[in-house]
Amino acid sequence: MPDTGHMTPLGQDESAGCGPLIQSYAAQPRPLRQQVFERVRASGLIARSEVAKDLGVSPASVTSAASELIEKGLILEVDTPRRDGDGTRGRPPVALGVRPAAGHVAGLKLSDQSHSAIICDFAGTVIAEAHLRHGILQQDAAQVIEDALRTLDDALCRAGLERRDLLAVGLGLPGIVDSDTGVSMWSPLFRERGTPLGAILTERIGCPVRIDNDANCVTLAELWFGAGRTRPDFAVVTIEHGLGMGIVINHRLYRGALGLGLEFGHTKVQLDGALCRCGQRGCLEAYVADYALVREATTALNWGNRGVQSPQILLESLYDHAKAGNQSARAIFKRAGRYLALGLANIVNLFDPALILLSGERMRYDYLYAEEVLSAMRDMTLDTDRIGPRVEIRAWGDQVWARGAAALALEAATDIALAPETT
Repeated sequence: MPDTGHMTPLGQDESAGCGPLIQSYAAQPRPLRQQVFERVRASGLIARSEVAKDLGVSPASVTSAASELIEKGLILEVDTPRRDGDGTRGRPPVALGVRPAAGHVAGLKLSDQSHSAIICDFAGTVIAEAHLRHGILQQDAAQVIEDALRTLDDALCRAGLERRDLLAVGLGLPGIVDSDTGVSMWSPLFRERGTPLGAILTERIGCPVRIDNDANCVTLAELWFGAGRTRPDFAVVTIEHGLGMGIVINHRLYRGALGLGLEFGHTKVQLDGALCRCGQRGCLEAYVADYALVREATTALNWGNRGVQSPQILLESLYDHAKAGNQSARAIFKRAGRYLALGLANIVNLFDPALILLSGERMRYDYLYAEEVLSAMRDMTLDTDRIGPRVEIRAWGDQVWARGAAALALEAATDIALAPETT
């Protein structure tokens, strides 16, 4: 048994003596003005009294913080319609809202099939977007960066803006991302590892650039613009060429102690199992993602003689065969659904979320969320005699990924605007 006579404080490296390495989640309380801003942003329009109630502080404290935010030009007062019984005298009820004209941000989504960019005002309203299709699975990082900048410039041109008009840029991409340092540690898009993507783009664009795993970006889109505006805790699972996941706890995205997020697709479901594109075996992604389905189809349906066809074409063909009654094609989707059910059950057993959102282009393939899949998920979760989490489908297009990246940029812009002033 370990010696428990001496315990190192949480987050301290006793051998290195270099101070805290890991901080407990939400250990650092955010300034009240930032909490007020986030509550206003999440609500769209909200009265000061409601903010005070939600945050558990005095109305006077909210008024003081709101005045500071108004002075900084980040929020504004909006007259709202009178309700029955409010009377007709005096000023109409006033709510707080984000000031759209406070600035512009951009969101970029990079993938193996296409890149997308959107330009948003400070309230998150999309004013322009652009897309670049390429269909190249893996490139040198330098080429991906040039394509990303080209897509961004196209969106800026459509918005009548230039790079210097942006407050911040958010970028989402698949793979393992250190969001704190802006380094893409591994991505299926790059031939290289350890690409300092954030630093390179910050220098090229001329404003702060934050990068994150694309699943985290979708989760941020839900947090800022979707289900997360009313729910404090939920999980998002994305199914595209890969398999990703994001978790929100108490209205905040959870990125893990090292800022690397939750690699749901690389949780192991089979020892010495199928080969994953990360190089390891038995990952959940290797049984559910696009390339896993295509690999199964190539063997089971004898598609090896089809020549060079894109995975997307093969996947659509597989789905058409399944819909037409081909039992081998249906079996491939059914097997993937069973593995997905296993992964979802693990999420429920680990995190107990009230809501799980299934998002991504593959949500068009209803075999992956058929009732038998959800039933299998319920069968593999702990029996507590309570109703399990709701599962909702989000068949959003490419814009949701870019909107999540734009939320990442808005997060960066507000952090900068609300940073304590130094003397």
